[in-house]
Amino acid sequence: MKIIDGKRISAEIKDELREKVAAYKAEGVEITLAVIQVGNDPASSVYVGNKKKACEYIGIRSLAYELPEETAEAELLALIENLNERADVNGILVQLPLPKHIDEEKVLNTISPLKDVDGFHPMNVGALCIGKEGFVSCTPAGIIELLKRSDVEIAGKECVVIGRSNIVGKPMALLLLRENGTVTITHSKTKDLKEVCSRADILVVAIGRPKMITADYVKEGAVVIDVGIHRGEGNKLCGDVDYDQVAPKCSAITPVPGGVGPMTIAMLMKNCVESIQLQK
Repeated sequence: MKIIDGKRISAEIKDELREKVAAYKAEGVEITLAVIQVGNDPASSVYVGNKKKACEYIGIRSLAYELPEETAEAELLALIENLNERADVNGILVQLPLPKHIDEEKVLNTISPLKDVDGFHPMNVGALCIGKEGFVSCTPAGIIELLKRSDVEIAGKECVVIGRSNIVGKPMALLLLRENGTVTITHSKTKDLKEVCSRADILVVAIGRPKMITADYVKEGAVVIDVGIHRGEGNKLCGDVDYDQVAPKCSAITPVPGGVGPMTIAMLMKNCVESIQLQK
């Protein structure tokens, strides 16, 4: 059984990007990411801090906009419009969740699709659907990299995705399809979930329920990717998969923490670097 090391793979990707950024700098091209946070949700602050650190490491300039909780929606939209116009800004990221009085969808749709490094704009999602160039949502893109760099063959394999969110489940299914996997999407209304999951050669779990997936959902020799992250008893982190029970059956599995998590930021950085080509 192989433990898929997301920390190591994300570090590899960041090092490759660091070289690319240095090459761009040598040509006089600077890459800039604008990060907007509204309010000071503690988890969001940690994520924003990690994104800034990653930018610093690979050589991307980051602009931080930390706005108070009570910021009006119109004010936030005006800031985004301004960043859309700025030639020196390549990527715009709005940290979610936003305060209740702000319409998240409206905000994400205001970001220019050419600067939408999170890959959430409907135009980028549509581009993914029809196989055109565009930014891809970071977590699913990171999972594809984890599989490829761990020598997991996707083509022709039975792939099952648990969860149909716009951020993970749906784009994950589309990316596996793009890699020629045979894809089933399951969700809360799926009948015989265990039966469907136990057909999977590659099982991607993104349901947001701690340790829900036990050994009887998993086929012998399957590859299991756990997207969930929860604080369990004793403040210990766990995923959507009951790791201790499931791991012995797998040919490869991602741990929590240290699996999918680190990949999300690495792919965000990759989107920032690729923005240069897209924006040309």
